[in-house]
Amino acid sequence: MAELLKALFFGIVEGITEWLPISSTGHLILLNEFVTMDVSQEFFSMFEVVIQFGAILAVVMLYFKDIYPFSKGEPYFIKKDIFLMWLKIAFACVPAVILELLFGDVVEEMFYNPFVIALALILFGAAFIWIENRNKRKEPRVKDISDITFSMALGIGMFQLIAAVFPGTSRSGATILGGILLGISRSVAAEFTFFLAIPVMLGASLIKLLEFGLSFQGGELGILLVGMSSAFFVSAFVIRFLMAYIKGHDFKVFGWYRIVLGILVLIYFAL
Repeated sequence: MAELLKALFFGIVEGITEWLPISSTGHLILLNEFVTMDVSQEFFSMFEVVIQFGAILAVVMLYFKDIYPFSKGEPYFIKKDIFLMWLKIAFACVPAVILELLFGDVVEEMFYNPFVIALALILFGAAFIWIENRNKRKEPRVKDISDITFSMALGIGMFQLIAAVFPGTSRSGATILGGILLGISRSVAAEFTFFLAIPVMLGASLIKLLEFGLSFQGGELGILLVGMSSAFFVSAFVIRFLMAYIKGHDFKVFGWYRIVLGILVLIYFAL
């Protein structure tokens, strides 16, 4: 029962931090320093990635009409605009796929530690504030997701690399702010980030499951399902909240949160 409650807590944290620009990976690594699950290291390494699958399902549920490319009323039964969007998303995934295949293990070994997380929280928190101030009076050129070009999609994919290398950066934060720098409106950049997460997180989850195998022991399967379920329900709420929030607010509050949290983490581990 204790491990199920811990899994519930991890899922809640994942559901909140995956979509807000405050770094889910960083928060989960830090959370594990204080709430350690009584499971094998192999299982936990898989668990902290696969619970993201629950968060993905929330995106699919909320945006199904916007991401499902097939329709009987369309030529060749395909909605051209949605199909093109998926091509752009695939294009944006290329840099992350190349990095993972060539340097995935090296990156995790070198940078996945509390000190790097704290620095990334602080540095990119300051970057959030600077970028928002810089773009305060600029009118975005792209106000519809269909107007995102392939070069813009690749640019967003390059920003995603920053989060892939440095835990604590925030994948959603890096890609949304990258989109803003490229002239995309905040709401459109957020939606593209949500959709981009589907193949990225699905691929990462499948890889971790295959590496772990399906040989669950004891209550491990139950722990995984509880974590995924809580991540799903919390994600559905947080995504709605974020899309409503950014209609009238910028991301500076998240930048200040990151800076304060990063400083507290540095102090804690220094002591």
